[in-house]
Amino acid sequence: MTTVKSIFQEINSALQEDPGRVKGIEAVYQFDLEGEESSTYQLVLKGEESYAAEGDAEKSDCTLKMSTDDFKKMVDGNLNGTQAFMSGRLKIKGNMGLALKLQDILSSYNAASKS
Repeated sequence: MTTVKSIFQEINSALQEDPGRVKGIEAVYQFDLEGEESSTYQLVLKGEESYAAEGDAEKSDCTLKMSTDDFKKMVDGNLNGTQAFMSGRLKIKGNMGLALKLQDILSSYNAASKS
């Protein structure tokens, strides 16, 4: 079973290998995850210095609060972020425009990890 920690490690590796996938997006996403693997992670997008890590070292532009199960489903493409938000399974604080871009970021990472 894939852990949340391993998902963020894979995202971090993908960002190190090809930061071009998030070109033009300067933002800090924070994920407050609850449930089996409760934790806080950040996706820090700063061009060549982009990374993903556990904790809340940076000031976030967009914070997403959801269960670890729903997060895994969203990363796998089995849960639409907009539907999750509308049904109350995803709570967003901060920049909504960034939240909308997140689905594209996760799917570009996801497609790369499966190729």
